[in-house]
Amino acid sequence: MNTLRRMVLALGIFIGANFNVLLVSAQELSAQEAVDQYISGLLTTMETIRPLYESDQAAYFGAVENELTSFVDFREVARGVMAKYGQGPNGATVEQLSRFAIVFRSSLVEFYGSALAEYGGVEYEFLENRTESSNPERSSNVRMSLLGDDGDRIEVQYTMFLNEDRIWKLRNLYVEGVNLRRQYYSRFDNLMNRNDFDIDRVIGLWEVEE
Repeated sequence: MNTLRRMVLALGIFIGANFNVLLVSAQELSAQEAVDQYISGLLTTMETIRPLYESDQAAYFGAVENELTSFVDFREVARGVMAKYGQGPNGATVEQLSRFAIVFRSSLVEFYGSALAEYGGVEYEFLENRTESSNPERSSNVRMSLLGDDGDRIEVQYTMFLNEDRIWKLRNLYVEGVNLRRQYYSRFDNLMNRNDFDIDRVIGLWEVEE
């Protein structure tokens, strides 16, 4: 299983998140409990929307986007993908960061939505964290082992944080030690070098490679 396919499976288990998770206060729900509830809603939701992939793709991708947006803070992820290009006096402006977050979200919805349409069930179990967060009430790493429908088992770590509304959101993802944001940063950096470090042009050219 290649890196992108592993990341599809790892990120995809969140699709179908139970919206009740988003309404529970931080005092009542830990990061691991939030992840567990997100996953528990997967099978029901994916079984409901998967047929739309063939009959009504606009509705299918709309549902995927709604679910993805419910747990991923795309602005935070986009900031991490831009890395050094999103900081300092010559870095991205607030408007450029916002535009890239939207473009990045759209590219992920298209790529992950298409890949998820082909997947069946998945089994998972939580693993003990190797490192504790310095501020567990605001951020937390959640480790788990996933068993896909093809029999391939992978280890995943979700980096979760509490946003200003005290809702657990996904900030980053590691699959078998591979950093999702760093993978996408490599592509962003490549585009910047090939396009005279023109951030607006890079945002316009951005797409997720299959």
